[in-house]
Amino acid sequence: PMLTPPEIARSLLAAGESKARLPFGKMLLLAILAGAYIALAGVGATAAAVTVESGSLAKLLSACVFPAGLSMVILAGSELFTGNCLMVMALLERRITPVQLLRNWLTVYLGNAVGGAAVAALAVYSHTASLFGDGLARSMLGAGDAFLRGVLCNFLVCLAVWMAAASKRAEGKVIALFFPILLFVLCGYEHCIANLYYLPAGAFAAAEYGVETTLTLAGCLENLAAVTLGNLVGGAALGVGYRFAYLKE
Repeated sequence: PMLTPPEIARSLLAAGESKARLPFGKMLLLAILAGAYIALAGVGATAAAVTVESGSLAKLLSACVFPAGLSMVILAGSELFTGNCLMVMALLERRITPVQLLRNWLTVYLGNAVGGAAVAALAVYSHTASLFGDGLARSMLGAGDAFLRGVLCNFLVCLAVWMAAASKRAEGKVIALFFPILLFVLCGYEHCIANLYYLPAGAFAAAEYGVETTLTLAGCLENLAAVTLGNLVGGAALGVGYRFAYLKE
């Protein structure tokens, strides 16, 4: 059975309230796990493509693997900053306060960063794969491009969360979220939580393999700031649109 769009909206509204009321310790722990799940999907996506000579095929393989991250986030239960941008619906319906929203976003972003960086260190120093190139490419992206790619990315990520909420069955959720996530990876859009894995992984890999690099802290922070802002705009835009369509009288 599938929920109708108005039922999805009400379900995500209740989820937003629940997320806002999580105790700090639980919220942080669940956020660390979500960051690790997205990072592990990044490791897998890189490993799937690293030996493929065709650039188009390599990108497609990566895009097919990466949805595993959001599948783990949703089915295992965890807190992902980009998906939580939909909490703006609960804010607009006055079910949560601005302080509750910011508390969730800041705590979850911090936890996601810890989880992503931890997996980056473990992947690089266990020599799972050479991950240098992914982080470098992201750090060199201009702020304007990073912002716009962030908007498009989280519009698709939040759409994936919305579509997954339509199904009550695990397989239905995975199938529903698969294609929006595949599209964002295939199109080269930017996901701030994924970058909280890719950027540290690039830095760790450069140090581990003794590679000279132009990867800098300033470049990483500029990328993260632009992509995070873009993700907020894209995710909130979808939430505001669906709130107007299905919740506002």
